[in-house]
Amino acid sequence: MPEPVPFLDLAAQQKRLGPALRERLDRVLAHCRFVMGPEVTELEDRLARYGGARHAVGVSSGTDALLAVLMGEEIGPGMAVFLPAFTYTATAEVVLLLGAVPVFVDVDPQTFQISLSSLAQRLADVRQVGQLIPKAIIGVDLFGQPAPWDELNDFALNEGLTLIADCAQSFGASYKGRKLGHEAKATTLSFFPSKPLGGYGDGGAILTDDDEKAALYRSLRSHGEGRQRYEVQRIGLNARLDSLQAAVLLSKMDVFEEELKRREAVACAYDAGLPSLIRPPVRVLDSQSAWAVYCVTLPSRTLRDSLRDCLSEADIATAIYYPKPLHHQPAYQAQHDGVALPVAEALGEQVLALPIHPDLSDEAVGRVLAVTGQWAERQDEP
Repeated sequence: MPEPVPFLDLAAQQKRLGPALRERLDRVLAHCRFVMGPEVTELEDRLARYGGARHAVGVSSGTDALLAVLMGEEIGPGMAVFLPAFTYTATAEVVLLLGAVPVFVDVDPQTFQISLSSLAQRLADVRQVGQLIPKAIIGVDLFGQPAPWDELNDFALNEGLTLIADCAQSFGASYKGRKLGHEAKATTLSFFPSKPLGGYGDGGAILTDDDEKAALYRSLRSHGEGRQRYEVQRIGLNARLDSLQAAVLLSKMDVFEEELKRREAVACAYDAGLPSLIRPPVRVLDSQSAWAVYCVTLPSRTLRDSLRDCLSEADIATAIYYPKPLHHQPAYQAQHDGVALPVAEALGEQVLALPIHPDLSDEAVGRVLAVTGQWAERQDEP
């Protein structure tokens, strides 16, 4: 009986990292500085250099990274923040937490990244109604591929909006020959365990080239403290990064480039071997994905569900990102103006994520392709 094919295999990764990981963790256990210890400073330096940014600020999660950046821009009631409807809830919930309104934008039918034409229309809608002040755009690098950052920067500059990059799924990706990390005023990262660079719990970071903003984020992550711990300059968050998580991430950074190459190899094998009924991800031009998720598209929900059932019967794990767009979620319906976003609405019926991680063997990839091929052949039977 073939071994199951897991969607994510952190146990295999941990075994591969071996003594180096345990040595890092033992150092933290020895010095006992469990919050904001020296590993956090070391990690921040490595993250900044890798992403080509002047500063990296470690925080407790990708969500808190977004929240701190929005707080730094003084986002609040009466303001509109534009973001794609087809993404995870964290991108939108931080807007509501600050009393502002998330304005949902449709996505490109090929790449699933935010649609510039829909963004322009949604901005025009908000300005015509006149009840909200347009303030910011949150671009999202969905599934590990980059959003259209050059176009988004031009749009934000022309329209007087602040651009924020949600790179929760894309750390390690490249855009037009450069590593993602300074495409916007601030770039937020997530180190949730399933991410390409994932910890053993929650964690995140903010990358920026702005010295003053970096200092502000450091204050915000630690209860708004000033130069001394008990000098409270502003209302802040309890959003500091744990030293144990930083230690795990430092160990993983030592093998990060190798893991990215393996993810790319798996993606290329899928691209070449999937049957024609299953559409592989469309690559964003002049870019290199981090392949946080390898998401295929089926012509209908019936076929998508049929394929998922077939893979499940073969002990091959899959996932659906995302079954329902944000503007159709109960938490956001009161804020949405009712405008249809047809691409985002259709994708939830059609997408299916296949396993992709650095410890996925060639044999496992072959099984995925064999099962999908057999399934496709049955669809052609009379």
